[in-house]
Amino acid sequence: MPDKTIFNKSDEVSRRQFMIGAAKNCLGVSVLPMLGASVATHDTFAAAPPMRRGAAKSVIFLNMSGGMSHLDTFDPKPQNQEVQGPTPVINTSADGIQISGFLPKTAAMMKYITLFRGMQTNQGAHEQGQYLLHRSYPMRGTIVHPALGAWVMRLSGRRNTTIPGFVSVGGSAENATGGFMGAKYGGVPLGSANDGLKDSTRAHSVSESDFNRRLDLADKMNSTFHGKFKQKQIKTYHGLYDEAIKLMTSEDLKAFDLNHEDIKVRDLYGQNGFGQGCLLARRLVEHQVRFIEVSMGGWDTHNDNFVSVESRCQILDTALAGLVSDLERRGLLDSTLVALGTEFGRTPEINDNTGRDHFPRAFTCLMAGGGVKGGFVYGETDRKAHTVKEGVVTPGMFNATIGHALGLPTERVVNSPSGRPFTIGDEAKPVKEVFA
Repeated sequence: MPDKTIFNKSDEVSRRQFMIGAAKNCLGVSVLPMLGASVATHDTFAAAPPMRRGAAKSVIFLNMSGGMSHLDTFDPKPQNQEVQGPTPVINTSADGIQISGFLPKTAAMMKYITLFRGMQTNQGAHEQGQYLLHRSYPMRGTIVHPALGAWVMRLSGRRNTTIPGFVSVGGSAENATGGFMGAKYGGVPLGSANDGLKDSTRAHSVSESDFNRRLDLADKMNSTFHGKFKQKQIKTYHGLYDEAIKLMTSEDLKAFDLNHEDIKVRDLYGQNGFGQGCLLARRLVEHQVRFIEVSMGGWDTHNDNFVSVESRCQILDTALAGLVSDLERRGLLDSTLVALGTEFGRTPEINDNTGRDHFPRAFTCLMAGGGVKGGFVYGETDRKAHTVKEGVVTPGMFNATIGHALGLPTERVVNSPSGRPFTIGDEAKPVKEVFA
């Protein structure tokens, strides 16, 4: 039995690793997938009715890690070649809206998309920028703020109680943390969409009778363990084994297996990690998963910006257009919010390495579906894409807008264990003008 003092001081990751190890030894199965938002919650906020009529039911958040260039994607300046450089500019399916010629498939989907061209942040470093994008709050050494998906789980609860309600694909596990809310609101991180939900079935070396015997033993051990360690964090894992069994026997596990998709559909999204992650996100939405994040890196283009961005855009273009069109074709776009965010933009000035450097003063994010207007632009930058002229949107406002799309109470205060008050957008208001 571990020393009580040491365990009480351990952090969320340490407790999680302890439970994983115990489950492997006792049950012959890894329960990593069950240690996040799949753990049953009985919060008074959960399952509250949406506060907005026609609210979205799920969110797919596409994280462009590295700082995506707005000039070379969604806010081109063809009238100013000094800052535009060689990136081509094309018309879209929405009258009057032009985007990068590197995104022709997305251009055809622009009639479903709202662009936020007035994004602005005060964080110019990657770690701090990603933290703010995902949490709405700046990094502090004294607290870990919950990720956006954790907020969604806290304020709305799961739609499907047999599989995780918050899943992160291909990104940092830090962006899926429950923070001060605890592990029960955190997400399940998947390294690859093609790997599915690993270790969620009984090992072949463990018979069903032996598995049940181990469950009985674990039950007895848990009763003693929970009696001795009565901290709130320990109680988080009280329903661990029941949840594990529920997931292992659920038909919804098939949602994580991309082999059930026709090859033509897989090609529609692109046969790469990000594209297949977007396909997995669509499958999870069909199985009522509340929040799915899919990450794509490689946007830190200090060198060879135009070559690198074109390469990144080929992947993004196919996946984003495939996702929006597939959701629309299946009648899921109105009930699913697709949001694309990045931590900051890139400088309008082109550096000596034919690259663009970090630029927090102006950049672009977007949303589609979920009740937002199609073929719409909110915010505007100046002729050089250097300054936001109107329609400033901070990461907190962007996240509050996501919450509003879901019909969440964006002004609802959740207190940290120390009693400090927090909201989903750091008191920021949602941009309601983007909704139809």
